[in-house]
Amino acid sequence: MKKTFLILVFLMFYLGFEPKPLTWVAIGDSITYLNDNPEETGSRISKGYLTLVQEKFPDLEVVNKGYNGWTAIRIAQEFAKLEIPKAEVYSIFLGTNDWWRGNSLGTVEDYKNATGTGTVAGSFREIVNQIRNLNPEAKIILITPMKRVDFVYINDYKNNALGSYRDKNGQSLEAFADLLKAIAQLEGIAFVDLYHQKGMDHADLVKFKRLKDPGTGEYKNYRYPDFIDIPFDPEKDEYPYPQKSIGVTYDGLHPSDKGYRLISKDLYPIFKKLQK
Repeated sequence: MKKTFLILVFLMFYLGFEPKPLTWVAIGDSITYLNDNPEETGSRISKGYLTLVQEKFPDLEVVNKGYNGWTAIRIAQEFAKLEIPKAEVYSIFLGTNDWWRGNSLGTVEDYKNATGTGTVAGSFREIVNQIRNLNPEAKIILITPMKRVDFVYINDYKNNALGSYRDKNGQSLEAFADLLKAIAQLEGIAFVDLYHQKGMDHADLVKFKRLKDPGTGEYKNYRYPDFIDIPFDPEKDEYPYPQKSIGVTYDGLHPSDKGYRLISKDLYPIFKKLQK
């Protein structure tokens, strides 16, 4: 009888300290989407940040709600159509496409006052509100955009964009990161600041960009910032980011395996805390 009692006490103690089962819905753009679609990277990645976090926390169920090329404004406008499920944890990793498209950032007052989807700030408020409609007790993680250098899509060279070393539409990408920090502080929610993360500066994103020397016409490997303003012709030039150029990104924008590892390391302590 005593032995049975001790076994029951042990089982209660053991089961009481098991990690809580959690469902994590990751809302994002192509950086999130590519986790489940590595074939679209020219096989340049093997594991995205969702997979890496799930490997660290095997009891975690992950739902990928990444949409290639989408903005925070579009996510907010179409949230009801996206079949986003109820979950215990939601991450929001958006903003880089809003910046490049010149969407108005707005201010933290737009967030506070829920001014709608005319600004990125108002759109984040709409997304947070929709999440809380699904689960008022859900934990939310805000993730800032990463810095970016000149992006060239590996499957279509005509799809390219300049880096965040310059403003777009009078707005810096850093301002988008700062807005998210202000929202996180206002709401008291978890925050991952990739924009200011050590090891993810512009010079870390690619080792070089391979371009034609304007003077000689010969290909040359240019490091950041030397490649700024050197032209790239998508119809005639070779892909400017060969395998050896891969750094934190493989194409100037999207994380490489190294980049995804850096992102996941920032998320590990958050999920460790959530599972206590």
